[in-house]
Amino acid sequence: MRESYMTAGSSASAELLIQKSRFIGYVARAQTEQEAAEFIDSIKSLHRSANHNCSAYMLGENDNIQKANDDGEPSGTAGVPILEVLKKKQLKDTVIVVTRYFGGIKLGSGGLIRAYGTAASEALAAAGIVERRLHSLVKVSMDYSWLGKVENEVRQSEYPLKDIEYTESVNLYVYVPVQKEELFSIWLQEMTNGQSSLNCTSKEYLEFPFI
Repeated sequence: MRESYMTAGSSASAELLIQKSRFIGYVARAQTEQEAAEFIDSIKSLHRSANHNCSAYMLGENDNIQKANDDGEPSGTAGVPILEVLKKKQLKDTVIVVTRYFGGIKLGSGGLIRAYGTAASEALAAAGIVERRLHSLVKVSMDYSWLGKVENEVRQSEYPLKDIEYTESVNLYVYVPVQKEELFSIWLQEMTNGQSSLNCTSKEYLEFPFI
């Protein structure tokens, strides 16, 4: 699993008017080609009367799946500029569709490239970008006598506290960045004089706004 990657913050859209043509950009996340295709089809269904519904997506841990579709626009003037926006932003698992309603004025190749790139960028600006960082959900078990100190220290630290479980001993469930597991373990052991046990229960991505 990737330690971190950037992707669209949410599904969103943005519209702009260029030389009387309407360009509407749509962005969404997609984990698979099927999800990307379904999103593209949903936009096409929404805009059946549009002249073009051009699209691009970039998927996979190593960006190994990259597709661009001009949907009737001159080759390389629509899908590729959209894909270039994804590449420039280094976004993974993201799909963008730009719908065009032709306004009667031809833009030329350069104009189309700028228009589709701008529409894709505006849609991404509306969606926002997040960084997804891989965390281990660590179960910290200890005697109740340590609860006050440990809970207070964890809440003031960089490690998000997910939950507290009250059983014969007390268990804190804490999110720890995967690259900091050893540091976290040392910190807890020093804090509790070695009287706590740690166990990784799962790995999850947490999302952080990317500025």
